[in-house]
Amino acid sequence: YTTLFRSRTMTEKEITEEVVEEGVHNYSAADAYVWPADPKVRQKLEWFQDQKLALMMHWGPYSQLGIVESWALSDADAEWSRKGIDWEASGKEFKEQYFGLNRTFNPIRFDPERWADLAEEAGIRYLLFTTKHHDGFCMWDSRYSDYKITAEDCPFHTHKYADICGHLFEAFRKRGIGIGAYFSKADWHVDSYWKKGCARGDYMWRGPSYDPAARPEEWERFVTFTQNQIKELAARYGKLDIMWFDAGWVCPQSGQDIRLGEVIDEIRNWQPGMLCADRTVGGPYENYITPEQCVPDQPLGVPWESCITLGTSFSFAYEDTYKKPREVLLLLIDIVAKGGNLAINVGPQPDGRLPAGAVESLKGMGRWLKLYGDAIYGTRVCAPYKKGNIAFTQKDGKVYALELFPEEGSPVPEEVFLPWEGEVKKVSLLDCGKEVPFTAGEGGIFVKMLPFEEEKAPIARVYVLHR
Repeated sequence: YTTLFRSRTMTEKEITEEVVEEGVHNYSAADAYVWPADPKVRQKLEWFQDQKLALMMHWGPYSQLGIVESWALSDADAEWSRKGIDWEASGKEFKEQYFGLNRTFNPIRFDPERWADLAEEAGIRYLLFTTKHHDGFCMWDSRYSDYKITAEDCPFHTHKYADICGHLFEAFRKRGIGIGAYFSKADWHVDSYWKKGCARGDYMWRGPSYDPAARPEEWERFVTFTQNQIKELAARYGKLDIMWFDAGWVCPQSGQDIRLGEVIDEIRNWQPGMLCADRTVGGPYENYITPEQCVPDQPLGVPWESCITLGTSFSFAYEDTYKKPREVLLLLIDIVAKGGNLAINVGPQPDGRLPAGAVESLKGMGRWLKLYGDAIYGTRVCAPYKKGNIAFTQKDGKVYALELFPEEGSPVPEEVFLPWEGEVKKVSLLDCGKEVPFTAGEGGIFVKMLPFEEEKAPIARVYVLHR
């Protein structure tokens, strides 16, 4: 649901801005990527490319409704974001109800330790948690906003885990899982962004309700507010490996410059090497590229991460269906073979638990990764990357060939052709270390396997090619 920024600034008379369309998932062009000059950031990018698998989480008061996060507030995006909602013509009453969801948000079954245990079991290596989405609700104890999880009008504020970000980050860190703070640069709740009394009236879109160039003092008030919140997260909540910025239309090219670079440079004085993912904006502060709900056809040659939902929605949806472990792992293998990371998104329930279907899938992923993770974590691309149902990765002088089975009922051959034309001294199986015979052929090697006697095809068989 993201689009690229507009190429010129908005005027207050314009009411026909580009609409954010459901299912449109643009991302920055790899050939425009700017490698960071800071050696500590470059070093951190190596860490990032080792991790491969992230848990992304969109959670907030909107989970009570089971609808897409934030977007139904935007009148310009009503056609796709308000499906299934009984809205009156203007949407004014529902907006008031939406912004009042903080008064009923009480996830008393939230247990950060349990979430972290599950993430560790699933093979997750870093967390991307939504500290604030476009609706402006803060999942941390911000000093700069009263629209937050710890405010007195939110019933959860008395809970021992009320400062959700603080407790969640600490629980994941204890298990060696990296921390990424997702932050929306837009804020539709604060009056310095969606300001009342402007020419557009009550009709809102994703951008500010006024032209920043025409009201520089108002815009500077928003810049100060936003910079303060970004620095607050980086200063009060421990080590952050990544700050992941959404709302790519808030950028200098659109006339909405929050001067993000100066904030990140300041933060890196005490968080050296911290990655900044200023997604879809390009330039030196988009340290990695973020395809959304899609996977590039070919390796990009730069650091990247696909953010893809485990269910059908980024936020919690009632009666949602979740991808099976096979589907997610084949997706992960495809991404890793092309040099990327997978950020698999789970939307927690409004009561603070993770959906049972999501938990089942995550645990299934972990069982496979426990056996075959060496072919995933810490690897780099290896031509020919992927041919047919054979994917390749490499690490420490070894090449891993992953034979993929898309369906449980897929045939499992006794002889496998691996399209690898490099030197091979021996071939072994990753899960048990057993050496298997092979013969050279045109364009690759043939590996001889024992008859497969299981009822269901494996998710993948992994061969180690020793050179």
